[in-house]
Amino acid sequence: MHPPFEILEHPADIGFLAYGVTLEELFSNAALALHSLACSPEGIEEREQREIEATGADTESLLFSWLAEILAVADAERLVFRRCTVTEFTAARIRGMVWGEPYDPARHRAGTYIKAVTYHQFCVDKTAESWRARVFLDL
Repeated sequence: MHPPFEILEHPADIGFLAYGVTLEELFSNAALALHSLACSPEGIEEREQREIEATGADTESLLFSWLAEILAVADAERLVFRRCTVTEFTAARIRGMVWGEPYDPARHRAGTYIKAVTYHQFCVDKTAESWRARVFLDL
């Protein structure tokens, strides 16, 4: 059994492999990887929640849009997240909730500032037992 995600080193950027038995779990674990790179989840309290919704023409574009939307909300509102749940999932649309709080430099250990999700080596694959996504982020 795979961990929820693994961090991938890259000369100019950083990325991750996310895993899930279902696509819903894959998307949730990809969001968790994104959150973990931006800020260490220890110390983040679930004081606020935000609904996230994204659309896409296929699984890859849907995951890309999902992660980009989470990143946009976190950046615009200066929030850090520690948990994500997918509440609705179709081939072209995803809806879910993220929980966290406003970033406080006195309490939170900042990670990497992420500018954007990229299509560099971006892929979603079905393996024998599960799903896997490879995502690289622009720093």
